[in-house]
Amino acid sequence: MKVQDSSFASLTTLRVGGTPRETVSCTTAAELAATVAQLDADRQPLLVVGGGSNLVVADGPLDLTAVLVRNEGISLVDGLLRASAGTTWDDVVVFAIEHGLGGIEALSGIPGSAGATPVQNVGAYGSEISDVLTRVRLYNRETGADEWVPASALDLAYRYSNLKFTSRAVVLEIELQLTPTELSIPLRHLGGEQVSLAEARKSVLETRRAKGMVLDEADHDTWSAGSFFTNPVVPTALADEIEAKVGEENMPRFAVAGGDGTKEAMEKLSAAWLIERAGFPKGFPGEEAPARLSTKHTLALTNRGHATADDIVALARRVQEGVDKQFGVELHPEPVWVALGLNNLP
Repeated sequence: MKVQDSSFASLTTLRVGGTPRETVSCTTAAELAATVAQLDADRQPLLVVGGGSNLVVADGPLDLTAVLVRNEGISLVDGLLRASAGTTWDDVVVFAIEHGLGGIEALSGIPGSAGATPVQNVGAYGSEISDVLTRVRLYNRETGADEWVPASALDLAYRYSNLKFTSRAVVLEIELQLTPTELSIPLRHLGGEQVSLAEARKSVLETRRAKGMVLDEADHDTWSAGSFFTNPVVPTALADEIEAKVGEENMPRFAVAGGDGTKEAMEKLSAAWLIERAGFPKGFPGEEAPARLSTKHTLALTNRGHATADDIVALARRVQEGVDKQFGVELHPEPVWVALGLNNLP
């Protein structure tokens, strides 16, 4: 365990945020659990930080301790892949591919740590962590237990788990059931085609780079929190209205499974498509703005090098209000907002 000085601008991929009261780096699961337990016993507010790729943190001094998850390691145990929470997620993907294990190749290039993947059920290109997650090792902040819990206990859904926004537990380790194979899962961005695991990774990385979704120090389009808004799920009737209003064929829309004929039919729409049709093009609001939509992908809100948290929030609100006014659809942020009035932690 190491105490250090740092700001959230240096701990997050969006590169905004103020300074915590203290920053503690934990390099083992035991240190991580013990640190959180002690802070909870002392009634001290805290924020657990992995790769910092899903956080929007307020500026200025913050009355909380940043607990950095830095326990690393990947292993195979009885055919299951285990990764410590602080392991860089993309390293887990590489390990799996090198060992001929399929199931997470479509999640290549996603920034952040392994421990964050079940918290928001990370997904991309037709794959989600819930497809392969078997168990999660948690430090339960309510009971003090260090325990393995089944994935079924996490209420995993689209970009959601019952760990997100609740702070009820800290992920220490994850366990995945992957498949020995030479071919990838069907890849959505390739029209369902299956290719070798290595080819799948290469293709996903190329696609993500084209959208500014692979971290690059020199590219401000990657100074973001990834996809900032989740794709909204709306009644089919509203989807019909939007398609008719825009007047474009092939509007991206996908039926949501689970309807039994007694419930209103629902569909998932593309947040990026709605943002663009509501009058927010790539690079909005222009070159002089400190916070802009990515020049490569409208779903990313980016820091152009000197943005503040307030700049990011103002842009997010503007986009939310514009889409709501134009289409009657409320967009929900995907990242966790800290001390900013939405999904506040601690």
